[in-house]
Amino acid sequence: MMDDATRAQEPETDDEATDEGLAQPKLKRKAYERELRALQVQLCHLQDWVRKSGARIVVVFEGRDAAGKGGTIKALTERVSPRVFRVAALPAPSDRQKTQMFIQRYIEHFPAAGEIVIFDRSWYNRAGVERVMGFCSDAEYRRFLDLCPRIERFIVGGGTQLIKFWLEVGRKEQKRRFLARIDDPLRQWKLSPMDLESYSRWYDYSIARDEMLAATDIDEAPWHIVRSDEKRRARLNCIAHLLSLIPYGEVKREAVVLPKRLKDKAYDDTLTKGHFVPELH
Repeated sequence: MMDDATRAQEPETDDEATDEGLAQPKLKRKAYERELRALQVQLCHLQDWVRKSGARIVVVFEGRDAAGKGGTIKALTERVSPRVFRVAALPAPSDRQKTQMFIQRYIEHFPAAGEIVIFDRSWYNRAGVERVMGFCSDAEYRRFLDLCPRIERFIVGGGTQLIKFWLEVGRKEQKRRFLARIDDPLRQWKLSPMDLESYSRWYDYSIARDEMLAATDIDEAPWHIVRSDEKRRARLNCIAHLLSLIPYGEVKREAVVLPKRLKDKAYDDTLTKGHFVPELH
């Protein structure tokens, strides 16, 4: 995990876009860090409340490629316990999973009491990449749009809060982010042949997006759309809105006092033997 001093020394990357082409000026780093820290304090309060109350929460992140889902999830989870905030980023389904009900492999990761599970992409793959790339039949796709709202009502009715975010990035900004990654060895792993194919099918994905939102925006689990051309603002807006959707309260903690160490028994605990890592830095 990165501390504040390390983060402040980070070089500018494609995550820190220039002001050019943005609807509003880029949020400065110091202001962003200040606001993010305040939100992360609230996330820690949320964490305590979830553990105490036994709440079960599912948060779904969807959006176009390069919309900033990963960065938002990182900002959301970097200061909290992975035992409470679990991230599920599932790979492509195995041959066996392809024969299961479309949501089955995702339900395996659903939260128990006192947990929040964040899906970095979800069962909505069927309405996005599977639909556009032809990985499912038209009948399977139509059945998904029909059944998904019913299943989500069942999930919510069973006591799990379901929160869905769609991160929306514009054509120009997505192109800029893709180009910035091509020659950056720290980000080339984010580009796959499927990403490039999706880039060429922008309008097909637009149609799929609109059909999905129209069919699955239900009162029990509506879609919350985040404009993400400016990533810093998008992260702050998304986290703040997430907090506003959960009726948490601050849980009082008992004051912590370090106990005294037991007296040593004339034992020298200095470590001198072993395979030490070379101190190159």
